[in-house]
Amino acid sequence: MNTDATKKGSVWDVKEIRIEDLDPEALIAEKIDEISATVGDGCAVNALSGGVDSSAVTILAHRALGDRLKTYFIENGLMRPGEPARIAGIFKELGVPVEFVDAREQFFGALDGLTDPEEKREAITHSFYKVVFGDLVKQSGAKYLLQGTNYTDVEETIAGVKRQHNILEQLGIDTKKVYGYRVLEPLIQLRKSGVRKIAKALGLPEEIHNRPPFPGPALATRIIGEVTPERVETVGKATTIVEDELKSTGAFQYLAILHEDRVTGVRNGKRDFGLQIEVRCWESRDAKVGKPTRLPFETLEKIAGRITSEVPGVVSVTYNITSKPPSTIEAV
Repeated sequence: MNTDATKKGSVWDVKEIRIEDLDPEALIAEKIDEISATVGDGCAVNALSGGVDSSAVTILAHRALGDRLKTYFIENGLMRPGEPARIAGIFKELGVPVEFVDAREQFFGALDGLTDPEEKREAITHSFYKVVFGDLVKQSGAKYLLQGTNYTDVEETIAGVKRQHNILEQLGIDTKKVYGYRVLEPLIQLRKSGVRKIAKALGLPEEIHNRPPFPGPALATRIIGEVTPERVETVGKATTIVEDELKSTGAFQYLAILHEDRVTGVRNGKRDFGLQIEVRCWESRDAKVGKPTRLPFETLEKIAGRITSEVPGVVSVTYNITSKPPSTIEAV
């Protein structure tokens, strides 16, 4: 990646607010004023996924704009099992109306046949910003889309580690020209630890402000190879088990990954060519670097036993013991 080309208008022009310098209440007031002033008398649309980043932006924008904000949860078919209903319930209690948009057909159609990680990310980006939100913006008359981009998202994209699906203007993409609206990113100066402080100060419940990070492209980033509804269902079931077993560890993030190739296993005394799930659990402060959690072997055995017995077709479970770098927290 050409460094000179990417520095201009990129993360290098954004001043990071470090956790030790963060005054949550002051930043909240500042960002509410900024959103209100930018949108003016118009309206804006907001992308809510249920993660801490998008949830914090949702509350900021709701306080700034009230009923001039239209918050959408995009059902792309790639989320955790039961996630849409869970998020709807949480935000209903917070007084924020959420509209669901069923876009499963668009996303799986765009991902059909793709195995290259960057091609999959590009397909998700196009589906999200051009196909889905392009139509929603036209219908609403909004000129702005709010989203929860954080500093690490941009930093990794600019550095060439991996293209995060929500990085646009930092790569020189004119969102107004390409998609018909501007993207507002109120928390782009913060890393995940700073966003958590903002979310807590905004009054979001602990299950939101302290939940493990979850990528925007969702379970698509945890499938090596083609993303299909069947493969999403497999990794989703494994994800539920991993999160259930590791939620009390206090780790920064934990996840399940579905590998592409089938491996040899044995069931009922006969050979079984089945699926392989990789488990990752991370110690990190800001996702920039990370180390694998030293989990008790008994915990790993329990996870493996549950996955191979509760997730159809899985015959092998492994644990990643490589630090970031050279590994990354997500696989794709």
